[in-house]
Amino acid sequence: MTNRIQTLAISLAKSILSGNGFSFNVPSRAATNQLYVPELDRIVLKDKSSVRPYANVSTVRKTTITTRILSLIHQLSLKSIHVTKRDLFYTDVKLFQDQTQSDAVLDDVSCILGCTRSSLNVVAAEKGVVVGRLVFSDNGDMIDCTKMGIGGKAIPPNIDRVGDMSSDALFILLVEKDAAYMRLAEDRFYNRFPCIIVTAKGQPDVATRLFLRKMKMELKLPVLALVDSDPYGLKILSVYGCGSKNMSYDSANLTTPDIKWLGIRPSDLDKYKIPEQCRLPMTEQDIKTGKDLLEEDFVKKNPGWVEELNLMVKSKQKAEIQALSTFGFQYLSEVYLPLKLQQQDWL
Repeated sequence: MTNRIQTLAISLAKSILSGNGFSFNVPSRAATNQLYVPELDRIVLKDKSSVRPYANVSTVRKTTITTRILSLIHQLSLKSIHVTKRDLFYTDVKLFQDQTQSDAVLDDVSCILGCTRSSLNVVAAEKGVVVGRLVFSDNGDMIDCTKMGIGGKAIPPNIDRVGDMSSDALFILLVEKDAAYMRLAEDRFYNRFPCIIVTAKGQPDVATRLFLRKMKMELKLPVLALVDSDPYGLKILSVYGCGSKNMSYDSANLTTPDIKWLGIRPSDLDKYKIPEQCRLPMTEQDIKTGKDLLEEDFVKKNPGWVEELNLMVKSKQKAEIQALSTFGFQYLSEVYLPLKLQQQDWL
């Protein structure tokens, strides 16, 4: 990383000395420059880019932020240390003004350098957690995830310090919501059905996506997803599976192939007799999101997903995982999931 930044700095210096000023060539992360590749089963960036010159009034501030962040990353690389995105923001609050701006430029820098986000030594705050039949080393310390209590083990923000993974699990259970995760952890679901349970507590963060991919690749285990029965649950599943559009430049490292949709699926609402009072009407925005998903290539390639989404949009009903609690707080761990697994009912 140090060499890449120094090479870039030298080329910028030569441009300035020759009287041409300097600018950054930034690969575009716009939706129009993204493409889903079925053979790879993930979203990738195309080759469109834009020039960010220092001499242009409209781009001078963003160019300054880009230069500042490159300087900070160079310092981190030289010292071989990591900081959070929040730490990075507070190094120059007056320049960055808002963390969303420094975060966005951080992604731009990854594209400029042609490297992964994790290699920049800037991480997000810990968010995801894991519990169950997994042992791994965290910066040299051995962690047994069956002995982490209900809260589980926080997923390390720096994936480079994670190693020596071992497990006797039969599958990985990816859970959208923290509430469902805690129910399964407290009931020690992983003892009755040997598995590893992981959640990002909502929207997938980079660390959880990297950790899930590492488990899948190293342990060779199937991944089953438990998400809400709404368009956003499927979108979350798709981010893990084929990547997000705002980080498509790093999709090769962030995606976990062949994730199966275990539940909660639209067809489950009638199959498991979820009461009407536990179902929610879809908003116009929900319906639009569902229809938009039906046009996505990663959905079209799975006929089962298309059928379920069509049912959702037609019925105009959605339900959260917690709707199962109407039959008892432990219905999820004692009835629903055991039946699903025994019947191999996933798509």
